[in-house]
Amino acid sequence: MLNPKTIARLENTIWVLLYGGFLTLVLGLFTQRADDELGLNLVVGGGAAAALGAVLIYVRSRVRSSDE
Repeated sequence: MLNPKTIARLENTIWVLLYGGFLTLVLGLFTQRADDELGLNLVVGGGAAAALGAVLIYVRSRVRSSDE
């Protein structure tokens, strides 16, 4: 059981990881045209961040609030 402040922080982290990850992934796809190694690093890093955000969505669905 987590308090509401911790749950709000978790939800903010989820959104940052998802949007930041997808933005970095797309930036990496466009960067690969000029620099293949840098673009691949951005794609892998962005994909990992977005995947972590998706995992945290599952974690959030299983966490109960201390208010309940």
